[in-house]
Formats: sequence, structure tokens, C-alpha cells
Amino acid sequence: MKKGKKYVEVSKLVEKCKLYTKEEAMSLIKKTSITKFDASVELAIRLNLDTKQADQQLRGALVLPHGTGKTKKVLVLAKGEQAKQATEAGADYVGDSDMIMKIEKENWFDFDIIIATPEMMPALGKLGKLLGPKGLMPNPKTGTVTMDTGKAVSDVKKGRVEYRTDSLGNVHAIIGKVSFTEEQLVENLVAFISLIIKTKPSTVKGDYVKNISVSTTMGPGIKIDLNSFDF
Repeated sequence: MKKGKKYVEVSKLVEKCKLYTKEEAMSLIKKTSITKFDASVELAIRLNLDTKQADQQLRGALVLPHGTGKTKKVLVLAKGEQAKQATEAGADYVGDSDMIMKIEKENWFDFDIIIATPEMMPALGKLGKLLGPKGLMPNPKTGTVTMDTGKAVSDVKKGRVEYRTDSLGNVHAIIGKVSFTEEQLVENLVAFISLIIKTKPSTVKGDYVKNISVSTTMGPGIKIDLNSFDF
């Protein structure tokens, strides 16, 4: 695939084989963005995991110190007190079987994330074929199946990111926008990497983190030196 002139130009700023410190990488991120809009900063971590083993499939979520810069629309499926908490926390839509029916009958997807109480899951489970491929099915591991709907909504609104390993053991996440300060990007990066290090499965042999790179939407990849983290 032929790369555009801008891409070729900014790629010259990045040395292919060099490993940058996290601070240098975030400084480069600001210089290598080629979009007219405020691009996202994307993180890719290659881990030494055998994802055929159930305990080596990572999945979870965290609230980044400075959020992601993107506001997500939240649908909460809950009744009574949990529905009230969700509304007070700023959920965009709150309902129960009426909302489930709306998704099913109208193919309605005007939201980015679903938070549900455990009692709503059997009814929602029937929409697995619709929600699963879109990555919208709530899951206790990511805190989206919960009785504490207020906290879950507030976390999403603050800038909570979900992550899971792909079949090759890679984890991808958005850790902010190009408009963030370098310090904010570094702090978000460190928070994410710290969590990945903490969730290392006990069965992993040898080096756990193989490499870390960051890029902007459509920008070149920048490799980060693992030694620039104090773990």
C-alpha cells in the first residue's frame, strides 16, 4: 500500500530500529500526527502469552488518570434503585426490557457501551448474536455487569478503557488524544502498562512483555524502551 506524502514525511522523524523512552515517544507522538482532526493515541503491547490457555487470556478495564478524550454514550439496563443510580450518574439511556426490545426490533445501536445488572443478563443473553460481534455484550470482568451502576457509569464517563488479548497475545488500547499534554499521555501510558504488568498470569515463562509501541491514528509506530518504566 502506497503511503501518503505526509506519512512519508513524518516517518523520517522516527528511527525504525530505535527504542525511545516513554517521554521521547510522547514528544514524537505530537510531531507525527497527520490527521486534520484531533487524532487518538493508540497503544499496542505484544505479550508472551499462549492464548490457548484460559488463564493467559487477559481481559479487564481501567480508568485512565486523564481519560481517553472521547465521551462514550452509555446504555444501562437496570430496574429500581440501580436504574435511579445510573440516571443520577449521567447515563445516556436507562431502561430494562423496553430497551432490550428496542435493540432487537429496531436494530438500535445509538450507544457505545452497555452496563447491566445481573438480573438483566438472561434477557440480554438472547441478543448475543447481535451484541457479541460488536463487542457490546456486558461482562463481569470489565465491570459492565454490576449492581453498582452509578460507579460503572461514572467510570466510563471519566475515561475507562477496556482491553483484552487478541489471539496472538497482543493488547490494543486508546490512551488519549494528540491534544493531551506529553505529561498526561505519559501518565496514561504508565497507568495502563502497570495494570498489564500486575495482571501477568503466574504460568507465563520467560519475558512477559515483548514490545510496546504507540502511534497516532494513521501515523507511524514508535517503539518504546521497556527499561524506561520503573517496574
